[in-house]
Amino acid sequence: MGKALGWGLIGASTIAREWMIAAIRAQPGNQVLAVMSSDAARARQYAQENAISKSYSSLDALLADPDVGAVYISTTNELHKAQALAAADAGKHVLCEKPLALNVADAREMVAACAKAGVVMGTNHHLRNAGTHRKIRELIHSGAIGKPLFARVFHAVYLPPHLQGWRLNRPEAGGGVILDITVHDADTLRFLLGAEPVEAVALAQQTDLAAGDLEDGSMAVLRFSNDVLALLHDAFTVKHAGTGIEIHGTEGSIVGRDVMTQRPIGQVFLRDAGGEREIAVEHDNLYARSLAAFNAAVRGEGQPAATGEDGVWSLATALAVLESARTGQRVTIAA
Repeated sequence: MGKALGWGLIGASTIAREWMIAAIRAQPGNQVLAVMSSDAARARQYAQENAISKSYSSLDALLADPDVGAVYISTTNELHKAQALAAADAGKHVLCEKPLALNVADAREMVAACAKAGVVMGTNHHLRNAGTHRKIRELIHSGAIGKPLFARVFHAVYLPPHLQGWRLNRPEAGGGVILDITVHDADTLRFLLGAEPVEAVALAQQTDLAAGDLEDGSMAVLRFSNDVLALLHDAFTVKHAGTGIEIHGTEGSIVGRDVMTQRPIGQVFLRDAGGEREIAVEHDNLYARSLAAFNAAVRGEGQPAATGEDGVWSLATALAVLESARTGQRVTIAA
């Protein structure tokens, strides 16, 4: 049974329009009641286009709405902390986009504030909800490839023109490919391996897409607490690479193709002494699955698919990758 839950959108964003509004509405008893943008005209237009009954131009006004029980934060990254703290103080459950903040201390403060207020906090790491990744995790933990030794993530894509903006020209907003994509790689690997990243070494690249000090491509190696070494290739500049993930162990390998995506697609293959075979995967909407877990947590039944603590870990990992790329040093990851 679904519990009535009214949502307020903090940020009139593309991801909310393309994915999250429908995912919220797919949950029994859930409604998207309001949207907030600092631009009142944008808020009104967004509300009209997406059949949302209320629009606000201030955070205080949205949080004062008694019908709003939860908020989805999808503003630029530097705004997340203040908005999450205000939402917690108002007693609203919080689902926040990644990265949670621009530094680990702020992210920890967000998690602590939600815990103190007794509200649920989740991080919108969608990839761990994919049928492909859940199957890969199942194979790893069943011993299908023996002891995991290495991982490789290729998450180099082309950032569509309508999303380029601040991600490529506003370092103060938390732009750059590492805070946008590497955080997803880190969370996905933590989910698959059941281990924590402990150190990073990286190089970054800047083509003519990014401006200022921002990177639009990177390669990093992470060491995990179970001694797995993982290579991450992330970019905003590559149009035809495809995405995927590989986990290589003592007794076999798992290959996921077209799996680092918002869409419920992709294939999983297992290679071992018996050869290579495709593993059946049940696909469903990643965001709807995330919202279902969030709703269950609000009812007191388990946790969000990715918790606030998960968001702290992925941020800490991305920041270590950034520091290594800037300094040329191996960096310890501390969440």
